[in-house]
Amino acid sequence: MPGNIIGQVFRLTTFGESHGAGIGGVVDGCPAGLHIDMMAIQTELDRRRPGGTTLGTTRQEADRVEILSGVMDGVSLGTPIAFLIRNADARSSDYDALKDVYRPGHADRTWEGKYGIRDHRGGGRSSARETAARVVGGAIARQLLAFQGVQVGAYVAQVGEVRTTGSYAELDLATVWDNEVRTADPSVVTRMSGLIEQVRAEGDSIGGRITCIARGVPPGLGEPVFDKLHADLGKAMLSINAVKGFAIGNGFDSIVQRGSQNNDAVTPTGNRTNRSGGIQGGISNGEDIVFDVAFKPVSTIAKAQDTVDRAGAPVVLQAQGRHDPCVVPRAVPIVEAMACLVLADHLLRQRASRVR
Repeated sequence: MPGNIIGQVFRLTTFGESHGAGIGGVVDGCPAGLHIDMMAIQTELDRRRPGGTTLGTTRQEADRVEILSGVMDGVSLGTPIAFLIRNADARSSDYDALKDVYRPGHADRTWEGKYGIRDHRGGGRSSARETAARVVGGAIARQLLAFQGVQVGAYVAQVGEVRTTGSYAELDLATVWDNEVRTADPSVVTRMSGLIEQVRAEGDSIGGRITCIARGVPPGLGEPVFDKLHADLGKAMLSINAVKGFAIGNGFDSIVQRGSQNNDAVTPTGNRTNRSGGIQGGISNGEDIVFDVAFKPVSTIAKAQDTVDRAGAPVVLQAQGRHDPCVVPRAVPIVEAMACLVLADHLLRQRASRVR
């Protein structure tokens, strides 16, 4: 089946391409009676939208969402919630030179190999433009989670070699939107933004890491064996453009530890460690859910690169268009949205797991 749907009970289907008339989606399974805060949804879109930060692309999109169905007088009807975001600042001519050329590291060749055709205008549906629809769906899911006392937040924890200091518990997530890097550590804002501006001036790009935390998640969420909660979170995060890694709790650091070091336990001071990231056996344990998402450097850069055309002939590509030198500042709301979608789905699935 085509991979345009996420979720089993709370489901999001998205549609649209980067340079088409618009993008959008349908949320199905949202319970009736939920008050839908449109301003809150728009705030999430504004945080992701092109042109929303000076460190990102210069493409300007208002990204105003239109609700087409499923909501009346600000309340969900229990029917499918359809929405549309119209594209306004698409300059398809920037991509004319890419019609017969494959961009290194991009989905051009694989997409054409799968479908026999591709939309070269900004990457079509393989473009990160598609993630705006995820943010709308995630914003609706967030409002459902808030009704149950669940909060989700994320921040940029690393840009290149520049990392935040201390653990997430020592940082104030309320400060994330006070800086354009979208980090919760004020001590690294200047270094992170300086590195992004440096690689932009060089015509290059840089990767980074986002940490996401979900608080108030009740114990019992997750559907072993194949729909474990961390498995679904990992799949959701790896579906985001440019994501190349997912780690929950101690993640890859646990490789070098003994079981006695890595097991969760109550410390002498009475605090409980959370090395498992809030999930054990694929089921939430009631602790904070904490995971990291790694993003590669953006593939389309201004520097000349060797590649091939559709005939297999070598060419030198000098890419045009408007691209992020580092995607992580604009990816924070996307990571949050995908986490909200997964948690909302599992919250509703849990209601059918037991009689009482």
